[in-house]
Amino acid sequence: MDNIINTKHWFALYIKPKHEFKSYAHIEAAGIEAFLPTVKMKKKWSDRIKTVTEPLFKGYLFIYADETERLNALTATGVVNTVSFQGKPAAIPGWQIDNLKKMLEHPEDLIISDRIPAGTLVKVTTPPFAGLTGIVEEQSNSERYISVSIEIINRTVSVKLPSDSVVRFVEKKDL
Repeated sequence: MDNIINTKHWFALYIKPKHEFKSYAHIEAAGIEAFLPTVKMKKKWSDRIKTVTEPLFKGYLFIYADETERLNALTATGVVNTVSFQGKPAAIPGWQIDNLKKMLEHPEDLIISDRIPAGTLVKVTTPPFAGLTGIVEEQSNSERYISVSIEIINRTVSVKLPSDSVVRFVEKKDL
């Protein structure tokens, strides 16, 4: 039992929105090894274009910790919880973190996508289609197509949504 508690693993932590850098700094200051993958992106405002550094995975950061360090990391500013599977903290294989670090060494070759796989049941959370539920039919880099099937009459209607629309995955019980 002692061996399991003292063994270090990689864990993903859920972080409050826009707190990734603060959480990272607090965890590092506590002496816990942390990894916050970032990318540089060009952001356009009405008066200028600026290159900014953003987290690769918004709302997440990774720690390499034993059980005591993992629990201490949960007290850091902005940390919500450990990503878990069936109620247990989910350890991430070290090779996956190594691969991610290696890919980030060549950011010019990265293609970052937030695509939702075809066939996924979703609910739109932004107007004008807020509340609409449907199944993702296909997606390109610039837009998503959500099809909503009206099963009574065997008809399907598709809606084209901008890529920055907010959609969230839903389970059938949430419909």
